[in-house]
Amino acid sequence: MASETLKGLTADTLADRAYRAIRDAISTGELRPGQKVTERGLAERLSVSPTPVREAIRRLEQDGLLERTGPRTVQVAAFRDAALQDLAEVEVALRGMVARFAARHASPAQLDELDAVLDEADDLLIVIKQRQKAGQEVSRHLDRLLDAMQRFNEVVEACAHNPVLVRLLSQTRVFSLPERRARMIERISKNDKFGLDRYGSHRALVRALRVGDSATAEALVIEDARGGLGDLLAAPTTSASVAQS
Repeated sequence: MASETLKGLTADTLADRAYRAIRDAISTGELRPGQKVTERGLAERLSVSPTPVREAIRRLEQDGLLERTGPRTVQVAAFRDAALQDLAEVEVALRGMVARFAARHASPAQLDELDAVLDEADDLLIVIKQRQKAGQEVSRHLDRLLDAMQRFNEVVEACAHNPVLVRLLSQTRVFSLPERRARMIERISKNDKFGLDRYGSHRALVRALRVGDSATAEALVIEDARGGLGDLLAAPTTSASVAQS
């Protein structure tokens, strides 16, 4: 029976869907470093034919996430710290480029949507702080805040009007979105102020986008992304920042 990670296929082509599902399974630890897998076994778990799985495996080998051990067998690569840092630098640079393009192409409606998302996030943050001070449960409100920040990032990507760049970013993220969220929640549970120092940079980003200041927009996102990924990579288990998704 397919696991939760491996059965949620939603991308445009079978190969893309297989690639994303296997990549998420590696990122979340469902497929562990050193674990051997076969084309046929993955195809059965994904309920697809071996052909798209073969293409997905080829791409994951190029990404350094899988290593070939036989004609039809691969194993999950064990990332070295240096390799993760290199991948993080690629993600940071691509996120900065997305912001640069967004400053050039964002429409007034998209900019208004970004402000509306941040208004929603501000309200949720007030409630979260109030409930934390009162010793009350905040998980439901925290989930909604993380949802809002994910929408913010998705709108910024849409503002770039560059699907090739956005696809490259999706393929080179150090952590899948499910793992990133899990890391955020764990770190916030241990430190209720974790990551909030970068939250204000989102307003500054929208201001830069409104005036078409691509250099400032890129710099803001690079600083935010580098700090957020640094926190994730420094964490021994799961960690992250409220301000990053």
